Amino acid sequence: MKHSEHTLKAAEIFYASLRAVDPYESVKLHTDRIRQFHQDNNFKKLIVVGFGKAAVPMVKALEDDLADIIDAGIVITKYGRCAHNYSNPPLPPFDKGGIGGFFEVYEAGHPIPDESGLKAAEEIIKLLRDADENTLVVCLISGGGSALLVSPYEGVSLDEKQKITQLLLKAGADINELNTVRKHISKVKGGRLVEIAYPARIISLILSDVIGDKLDVIASGPTSPDETTYNDALRVLEKYKLMDKCPEKILVILQKGENGLTPETPKEGNKIFESVENIIIGSNRIALNAAKEKAEDMGFHAEILSSELAGEAREAGKWLAIKTRDALSVRRDEKICLISGGETTVTVWGNGIGGRNMELALSFAMEIEGSDGITLLSAGTDGTDGPTDAAGAIVDGGTVKKAKTIGLDPEAYLKDNDSYNLFKQINGLLVTGPTGTNVMDIQVVLIK
Repeated sequence: MKHSEHTLKAAEIFYASLRAVDPYESVKLHTDRIRQFHQDNNFKKLIVVGFGKAAVPMVKALEDDLADIIDAGIVITKYGRCAHNYSNPPLPPFDKGGIGGFFEVYEAGHPIPDESGLKAAEEIIKLLRDADENTLVVCLISGGGSALLVSPYEGVSLDEKQKITQLLLKAGADINELNTVRKHISKVKGGRLVEIAYPARIISLILSDVIGDKLDVIASGPTSPDETTYNDALRVLEKYKLMDKCPEKILVILQKGENGLTPETPKEGNKIFESVENIIIGSNRIALNAAKEKAEDMGFHAEILSSELAGEAREAGKWLAIKTRDALSVRRDEKICLISGGETTVTVWGNGIGGRNMELALSFAMEIEGSDGITLLSAGTDGTDGPTDAAGAIVDGGTVKKAKTIGLDPEAYLKDNDSYNLFKQINGLLVTGPTGTNVMDIQVVLIK
């Protein structure tokens, strides 16, 4: 397939944004400080725990700079992430240069948790239970951590947790709502990981994948105070009409919590958090700023529309189309680049396959059908859009015509949530493979 000039430029801008949130480099910026903190406080032990899609390059940065003082570590990442040659991490276990010990690395299921994640989380719990006031814990957190660090509350099975996760995802619950429920049926989320490690000191280096970089939402906030309650979790189930579909044991736990019969997740002011420092080392906003800088270097008038794009993906696509027309009417004779980021949702009504970026892109393409000189790239920064091998899609004013020429009906594919199969047939997919990072999604609109 011959790519258009604007397709290549949009991809170049997207990759510039990824480089700005390289998890390996972002962690290395903090290793000198960690070493100094370890030395100044005379810690007898330094252990590392990491979970998320970017866990491998993050832990590799610690290994490269701090191997001589790390005593043990456990890392959980998504299937396929260990073999990714990002900053050249070796396959696990990571060799520590012969000083003894190694990082235990687990691959596990995402977005639906699985047995491997359950086993890995139990190993992390065991490691942290042995921590004391002479222990420094470095916690590496990135997107996907909620599903990968899975340890259901007593009485809840993994099958039941999988079921409620699937129900919420299919209903279109956003990440805040999903994590509100998950925190209240977990032994490690919502600050409970700190309870396990207390009184150890904790430094959490966090790659944010949520709008507003809310600490209690990223990976369900295992090292931060929880702002939500059991009542909030029940309201989420009510909102999406899942009370009757929710596994009975989960419903009982939430209702007991609402009535004060089950301890709440630890809140702001709890003394356990006095020994914790949470640091955001990468975010969607940082990536968008890098994209803007790259676009300007390429001669575009660049503007960041939003870093908080949310709601239904197809509606977000329509909104972007409106913003594109507005920009075109004001700056008709300029090269324009409109940039946005965030995380939309998809309510699944059909039987197709796709992701929020592909659905957004298809909706956008339908809105700009026949318009010359407009190109949109919409992609997940982790390289995965929904349950597919694509990061997203690239469309322009001719996308819909191209589909119709070979007998495809874009409206029917959108209705069936089958954007992936439409783009696959017209070579519209953006396939990057795992990027090694994860700071939600990015949209790049180019207008000539």
